[in-house]
Amino acid sequence: MEPDKLKELILAGESSRIEFKRKFTTPEKIAKEISAFANTVGGYLIFGVEDDGKITGVESEKGEIDLIENACKFYLEPPVVPQIYIVDMNGKDVVVIYINKSSIRPHCVLSNPDDRKPDRTAYIRVGEESVAASSEMTRVLSAQNTENPLKLIIGDKEKRLFAYLQNHQKVTVMDFANLVNISRRRAERLLVRLVRASVLQIHQDSNSDYFTLTGN
Repeated sequence: MEPDKLKELILAGESSRIEFKRKFTTPEKIAKEISAFANTVGGYLIFGVEDDGKITGVESEKGEIDLIENACKFYLEPPVVPQIYIVDMNGKDVVVIYINKSSIRPHCVLSNPDDRKPDRTAYIRVGEESVAASSEMTRVLSAQNTENPLKLIIGDKEKRLFAYLQNHQKVTVMDFANLVNISRRRAERLLVRLVRASVLQIHQDSNSDYFTLTGN
């Protein structure tokens, strides 16, 4: 990566596709950010830059790259192979990690990878933050990997859902479950199928998930 390209990214500021970090922390925290970018739309994780865009540089680029590679190999399932660049910005080394949007989502962070059954958490980008994906979002990410044809039958429950959305614009899993008197698990499964069929879109904010009609 050329310095001019990195300068453009820094001037653009943090967003859903750009994250600044002043310094490296732990492999698990690095894996969290990489998971979020891979599970969403891809993006740049930049080390050696303050939140306000001030360039501070990193101390040891070799040690930092080892940390990144360990995070990708041992703390992510399935592993992620990003592009890593070391860019000299006026005598200060900045490490840039470019992560593509993955085609084998979700990538989960393993909190204790040496355990026989480590905790697994998928992350996504919501605005300028990397947040834990909900169970609904994780299901959607997984369902988008399959190439099997989807048979979608619009029954009474779906019709009542569409009527509800015409009046309320958005619906949560519990809203739908209560509306048609089914379990939360079944409501989640039906909503995920509608997302997979591109009838609905799923949205996640800091509070909860909600669904809207595609195009609204």
